[in-house]
Amino acid sequence: MQMLLHANSLLLAPTTSRLSASASSLPGRSGTARPLPPPQGHAHSARAAARGTRRPPAVAAASPRTPMAVGEECAAAVASQGFVSDARAYWVTRSLIAWNVNDQDTSLFLYASRDATMHVSDGAIHGYDSKIELEPEHASLPDNVAEKFPFIRSYRTFRVPSSVDVASLVKCQLAVASYDAHGRHQDVTGLQLPGVLDDMFAYTGPLGAVFSDKDVDLYLWAPTAQDVRVCFYDGPAGPLLQTVQLKELNGVWSVTVPRYRENQYYLYEVKVYHPSTSQVEKCLADDPYARGLSANGTRTWLVDINSETLKPASWDELSDEKPNLESFSDISIYELHIRDFSAHDSTVDCNSRGGFRAFTFQDSAGIRHLRKLSAAGLTHVHLLPSFHFASVDDNKSNWKFVDEAQLAKLPPGSDEQQAAIVSIQQEDPYNWGYDPVLWGVPKGSYASNPDGPSRIIEYRQMVQALNRIGLRVVMDVVYNHLDSSGPFGVSSVLDKIVPGYYLRRNVNGQIESSAAMNNTASEHFMVDRLIVDDLLNWAINYKVDGFRFDLMGHIMKSTMIRAKSAIRSLTRDVHGVDGSKIYLYGEGWDFGEVAQNKRGINASQINMSGTGIGSFNDRIRDSVNGGNPFGNPLQQGFSTGLFLEIGLAGNLKDYVLRTHTGEAKKGSDIYTFDGSPVGYTSSPVETINYVSAHDNETLFDIVSIKTPIGLSIDEKCRINHLASSMIALSQGIPFFHAGDEILRSKSLDRDSYNSGDWFNKIKPRLENPSFRPSKNHILSVFDNFVDILKIRYSSPLFRLSTASDIEQRVRFHNTGPSMVPGVIVMSIKDAQNEKCEMAQLDKNFSYVVTIFNVCPHEVSIEIHDLASLGLELHPIQVNSSDALVRQSAYEASKGRFTVPRRTTAVFVQLRC
Repeated sequence: MQMLLHANSLLLAPTTSRLSASASSLPGRSGTARPLPPPQGHAHSARAAARGTRRPPAVAAASPRTPMAVGEECAAAVASQGFVSDARAYWVTRSLIAWNVNDQDTSLFLYASRDATMHVSDGAIHGYDSKIELEPEHASLPDNVAEKFPFIRSYRTFRVPSSVDVASLVKCQLAVASYDAHGRHQDVTGLQLPGVLDDMFAYTGPLGAVFSDKDVDLYLWAPTAQDVRVCFYDGPAGPLLQTVQLKELNGVWSVTVPRYRENQYYLYEVKVYHPSTSQVEKCLADDPYARGLSANGTRTWLVDINSETLKPASWDELSDEKPNLESFSDISIYELHIRDFSAHDSTVDCNSRGGFRAFTFQDSAGIRHLRKLSAAGLTHVHLLPSFHFASVDDNKSNWKFVDEAQLAKLPPGSDEQQAAIVSIQQEDPYNWGYDPVLWGVPKGSYASNPDGPSRIIEYRQMVQALNRIGLRVVMDVVYNHLDSSGPFGVSSVLDKIVPGYYLRRNVNGQIESSAAMNNTASEHFMVDRLIVDDLLNWAINYKVDGFRFDLMGHIMKSTMIRAKSAIRSLTRDVHGVDGSKIYLYGEGWDFGEVAQNKRGINASQINMSGTGIGSFNDRIRDSVNGGNPFGNPLQQGFSTGLFLEIGLAGNLKDYVLRTHTGEAKKGSDIYTFDGSPVGYTSSPVETINYVSAHDNETLFDIVSIKTPIGLSIDEKCRINHLASSMIALSQGIPFFHAGDEILRSKSLDRDSYNSGDWFNKIKPRLENPSFRPSKNHILSVFDNFVDILKIRYSSPLFRLSTASDIEQRVRFHNTGPSMVPGVIVMSIKDAQNEKCEMAQLDKNFSYVVTIFNVCPHEVSIEIHDLASLGLELHPIQVNSSDALVRQSAYEASKGRFTVPRRTTAVFVQLRC
């Protein structure tokens, strides 16, 4: 490996006495952490994990029917409520059941009870309606089934007789029992049904509410339900008006109601067997395809999303006003929490702070700030979750707040601020929102009124306002898990309607939780469909310009490909949006039950190569910052220059670099600490380069943790900017966390999802007062950030769109055995004349050389390959407010570059 920095690493070694504790070790500040290796790794609300609490299940008391002897060896599978607690067998197609039984002479029987009266009494199972012998298959699982369920590829298969009414059986309490060759009972377990439901009831027709001139048709996919009714209510909290019966056809329940029902509220009453209680339950649930809600999602609002009354002025013409976007390689992203943006902004009306409407105040401090970034070239604002999530009460009258004026009087190192936040953090208005309930409706707590039309209108106004200042809008979507499951809680929806289908379960039938809680299963047809339909809802109805997928690696690659295809098919003429301009990216971490394609080919970093869908690049993050989010927070910045160089070159798997020995290696032949290839992309638009995001510490907190205690604030600011410049000037898509450009601090909190407005405030507040930057420091860092954005957008050479362009034009110098530690020299070449072998991309510059000097001293370095060029310091840096960068120089005769300490210098060759 090429050792680039040695002792002169970007983030210099701190003294171990720097901190008494990292924020993640402070009491009451962290949630339920995810067990990830290299990812960003945000944790979700600790209380969210407990939201699915269920009532104690009752034991069925039906009279025993035909008894069946039960051996002691299957006792572990019998639940305390009187029946099986697991589901180890899989009903994979209409005609096949798979179970991991080894005895070739084993025979299987399927048992069913429509009223869920099966139970154990005196060592025997009673209460079943039917008992069906299954026929053993000598062949293994069919290829299409093994592809869908690769983790049960080795299971034995048994055939369901063709005479069986499977559509009726899936509505029942089910179990399979095994017997040996002598008829002795061996084992009993429940069944997992997604395979057979997909095989028999996969559906592509209408779902949700479909409006016509006189009627509204309601459609609900619920093939395991025994009965479905819709309950209409008088307002968001008013009494029941009427209950209407739905009829079923091939697993879809539907009813037509008069159009006067529009703007009423409703819930579905679903009578269904629920495996979590082993009972037939009557569940009240929102419409999975809801487009409107009451406060906290207690009821679905029956709304025509295309109604003219819900459209801001000129809404239908917004596609004509969208900021220009020639190529995805032109994208840069600014990650922003909606409440962070304006909760403390006195230039916003007090009733609009912290919500959607704050973005419509064109003269507010926040909008003026975003305008400056937009003018410098920033293209996209990524909004943290803004759909209906569980962890914040939509009713503002229930919110509690700390007295910030009193907190400000306390010493910076006091424990009292944190104690005050912890005491109200379950009742304050702040949470990141990674605990989804319903994906298709804006979050009510961000609206002026959570009931009725406000959340729809104001979300649209927000998108419109950001577009009009030159910024496209990215929506953070969380399809990998749900807040709750089970038949009772208000935040459980999908699992009430088709229990056990939408959530991924392990081989024992328990819900997987590696994604925090209640992992969803996009490998199931109707989950895949719901995800794609929801994306189209936001793209068409809210004109969202991009989607960031939380834990994208927990979603199947096929779902992501289908989503991209569906979105790209959208046209301005038909749908009012240009789908070809909508960008998709996400967290491609490969861990948990989906790791290494165990549940099918998942949307991991490696697997997404060649798709044109982006994934977060933890290689460049860890190269710059040091360590990983789950290691020692004091671990230092990069010592392996190859990692950073690959990142600067778009993280391409086929880009060739020289190691410290002079050996040529492709990006895919260089490996991380866990054996993963460093380079994994096929295109620069497939990498999201970043050093800081909402997860983990802010950039300035990282700098403050990892630098020596005696380092001046001026030098910390230089390091902060140096890190940002590495991201801004890399090939690929740069991603910035809101506030990194103004030295934002969260008091060293690594996981501030539920830390309230105080700790998430976009202002510096570090434990040691000597670390606190002044206003001049903040303004200086912001000016430098704006300059580096302007430099990125001053030349298309910084935004190459293809792998071949990068391989042909981008070179790294100062490599091999004679390298100078602490300096990266990157050149980008354009056509020099009409006879050049490459196309001309830049009308102003024919050559760009960028030098990152991370050393604490000035460096002069001679690069003979870059001698005799007409290079000069970039005009923006010539006029920079940073006096040091203005001292950067180039001596053509020797190819000598002189760059001040901790500085990024950009040299350009002007065309004649």
